[in-house]
Amino acid sequence: MSAVQLTPKDLKSDQEVRWCPGCGDYAILNATQAALAEIGVPREKMTIISGIGCSSRFPYYMGCYGFHSIHGRAAAIATGTKTANPDLSVWVVTGDGDAMSIGGNHLIHAMRRNVDLKILMFNNQIYGLTKGQYSPTSPAGLKTKTSPYGSVDLPFNPINLALGSGATFVARTVDTNPKHIKSTLLAAAAHKGIAFVEIWQNCVIFNDGAWKDWSTKDARAERTIDLQPGQPLVFGKDNEKGLRISGGEVEVVAAADADVWDPTTAAPLAYIMAYLDEREDLPHALGIFRQHDKPTYDGAVKEQIDSLTAKKGKGDLKKLIYTKDAWQVG
Repeated sequence: MSAVQLTPKDLKSDQEVRWCPGCGDYAILNATQAALAEIGVPREKMTIISGIGCSSRFPYYMGCYGFHSIHGRAAAIATGTKTANPDLSVWVVTGDGDAMSIGGNHLIHAMRRNVDLKILMFNNQIYGLTKGQYSPTSPAGLKTKTSPYGSVDLPFNPINLALGSGATFVARTVDTNPKHIKSTLLAAAAHKGIAFVEIWQNCVIFNDGAWKDWSTKDARAERTIDLQPGQPLVFGKDNEKGLRISGGEVEVVAAADADVWDPTTAAPLAYIMAYLDEREDLPHALGIFRQHDKPTYDGAVKEQIDSLTAKKGKGDLKKLIYTKDAWQVG
C-alpha cells in the first residue's frame, strides 16, 4: 500500500453531527480525523466499526468506510473484517457501556488474540444514549436513574481489563486535550497488533464533570502523569515532581530522581500505574501503559492459508460443500 497524504477535511463526511452541544465526542472526532489523516492510509483502505451508543455514531461522521453495527459486537465484526481483509486499517469505536457490558466477551477475546485492530473506548461512566443509567465503569455511589440511592456496583478499571486480557498496546487519553488524543492515536496506529485506547469523555447531560478533577488543564498538571516512552515520570505545574517505583510501591520524589518510563518492560509495571487510580495521594496516569510485540491473529490466519494453498492448491467451495460429510435437512 503506497502512503497517501490526507487532510483532516478529507476525513469529514457530509453528515450533520448530532451529539449534544458541548459533548466531548466532538474533540475526539476532530483529533481522530487529524490523526488518521497522517497515517498514510488511503480512505478506501480505512474503516470504522462501532457498536451502539452515542460514541458509536462515529462512522457516520468519518469520510471513509464504516459500519454502525449492533450492541457489543463491534470487536467481533472488526475481527472478521480485519482477518478477511488484512490490508485494511480497522478502527473500532465503542463506549464503556457497549464494550464493558454486553460486548465484554468479544472485547477480551479480540485483545487476547492480538487482532490488528485499534479500539477507541470512550469512557463517560454512564449510558448516555439511553438517558443516564449507571454503566460498568460508573463509580460506586453514583446516583443515576437506575441507581437513585447510589450504585453499589464496583466498577471496572478498563486499563487493567485490557492488560489482563493480553492487549499489546494499552493507553489512555482525555477529551480535553486533543493534542494528546492525536499523539496517542498515532502511536496506536503505528503499533502492529491490537491497540486499546481508553478516552476519558465528558457527558454534559447525564454525567457532567465525571473527570473534571483530572481533566481540566490546571488539574491535569497536578493530578495526572503522562506515560511517554523514554521520558521521565514527572508531573506538576512546572514538572517539578516525579514518581519512582521500587518493590511494587510508588513514591513521589523530586523530578531529578524520577524513573524513566518504558512500556515494553514487564507487565507488572503497567498494572502498578493503572492502580494509581485508587490512590488519592498520587496522580492518575495517562499515556501509554503497555506496548510490546507479539504475533497477530489475522497474520497467523493468513500465513496458515498461504501455506496450505501452496501445498494443496486453491480451495474449491463446491467440493467442500458436497463432501460425504454433507447432508440435507428436510
